[in-house]
Amino acid sequence: MATFRLQGSKMLAVDMTGDSVKAKNGSMVAYDGRMAFKKLSGGGEGVRGMVTRRITGEQMVVMEVKGQGTCWFADRASEINLVALRGDKLYVESSNLLCTDANLRTGTSFTGMRGASQGNGLFTTTVEGHGQAAIMSDGPAVVLRVNRDYPLTVDPGAYIAHQGNLHQSFQAGVTFRTFLGEGGGEAFQIRFEGDGLVYVQPSERNTIAGDV
Repeated sequence: MATFRLQGSKMLAVDMTGDSVKAKNGSMVAYDGRMAFKKLSGGGEGVRGMVTRRITGEQMVVMEVKGQGTCWFADRASEINLVALRGDKLYVESSNLLCTDANLRTGTSFTGMRGASQGNGLFTTTVEGHGQAAIMSDGPAVVLRVNRDYPLTVDPGAYIAHQGNLHQSFQAGVTFRTFLGEGGGEAFQIRFEGDGLVYVQPSERNTIAGDV
């Protein structure tokens, strides 16, 4: 299995000994040794991933890198966070996914109102299995624990990913800025309940659902 390690906070190094990884197309910045590259496309594996991305108009292009040596990956100086999966599933916005072990299964999951509120389509990317994934954030990400006694409410513009046994619900018409009188238009919050982790970035992506 490939070995993921960070060099600084904005560069991912992946050591391979005949292994392969899947990475965001165009994110490789250097490599040594002998590598082979293959372009892949679609929001996930199989027909469902292709169809759902086509319906929502999203494009998720990835490349497979295989060989002996080290590859370095980065994307617009984004902060990189390593996530270890042990048979569980990671839900991550497609724009925040940098690289995964090739043996991890990728797919799509319906997100309902959150996708509509962000203008990111109605589906989000899933990564499942045993291995490592690298996700990106605009600024250093914070990992927040959710448990049965402490649910978590998140601004959708700051949400990156989540994993664990979590249930999502959506509250329309309210955002954090609404309380300050700065909100405008329709807005949403995401509420997580259960047991798991939520990854949040200290920067809000642009949305089409008002000031969120």
